[in-house]
Amino acid sequence: MYPLARSVLFRLDAEVAHHVSMAALRIAEKTGLLGLVSPDDELTSPVEVMGLKFPNRVGLAAGLDKEGNTIDALGRLGFGCVEIGTITPRPQAGNPKPRLFRLINHEAIINRMGFNNPGIDIGVENVRATKSFHGIVGFNIGKNKDTPNENAADDYLICLRKAYPVADYVAVNLSSPNTPGLRDLQGAEASARLLDVLKKEQQKLAAEHGKHVPLLFKVAPDLDETHIRDLSQVFLDGGLDGLIATNTTLDRDLVADHPRAAEAGGLSGRPVFEKSTATLRAFSSHLGPRVPIIGVGGISSLEDAREKIRAGASLVQIYTSFIYQGPKLVRELARSL
Repeated sequence: MYPLARSVLFRLDAEVAHHVSMAALRIAEKTGLLGLVSPDDELTSPVEVMGLKFPNRVGLAAGLDKEGNTIDALGRLGFGCVEIGTITPRPQAGNPKPRLFRLINHEAIINRMGFNNPGIDIGVENVRATKSFHGIVGFNIGKNKDTPNENAADDYLICLRKAYPVADYVAVNLSSPNTPGLRDLQGAEASARLLDVLKKEQQKLAAEHGKHVPLLFKVAPDLDETHIRDLSQVFLDGGLDGLIATNTTLDRDLVADHPRAAEAGGLSGRPVFEKSTATLRAFSSHLGPRVPIIGVGGISSLEDAREKIRAGASLVQIYTSFIYQGPKLVRELARSL
């Protein structure tokens, strides 16, 4: 039924369609309608990564369920992992609308949402209210827009402390292009300082809560080889538990013919696949098996997902292709990887 639903949703403004579809998923889950498409045994093929047992290799990337209030419904569709957020310490409205644009011919999206979210406290409450999902829940955390970079660690620490009791892993977003100056935190020195602070806090929280919650960084695809090499050394030296490669890109070369190409924001979807996968492969060559990688960026088919794994990913995530193709792709990946 998804092609029919998509034809209706794509007549709406992209952000309105997002809210409508997420609300519809929650209603369908609560009324039992999603039981008609609930995952079968073929969608469960457990794999252990970072000490966590994932039901399958397919996760939902951050950005779709910003509030963490649709986890049960998304789990019904076959995702073995749902990463919520990006969530900041304080609620944040995000950038002015319009801020989300479809590039349908390219199976792509440009967004400049700007970390719109209800704040970490609501995110934690929503995850606590999750009932039927038995997969992995990741918290993607960021800093508030009005927090200067020199104080960014304070925001990440607030989110880490509050998410720790309910998160299976915590992903530190350093790479959104829609928060001014955020990508500066990807510099080797800035990343090393932040990682040191967060790892020390992780050790304290592990002792307090009696469990180890892996800490991951999420990086951009717009990094050169020298930058990737230097960051890899930071991650190895600092004991990073995992890497998410990659976020959206600022590159517009492959969509230059589209009338929306000049919109500010990050580009996701099919056009980012090659660049994202090259970045993943480069990080993997430096990190080896010591830092597992979640591959995300432009996956729109089973072969794309397999290519991410061949490039060095242990797990994969999708987002934009889920918007365009629906649950069928999730099930195909979960069943076949």
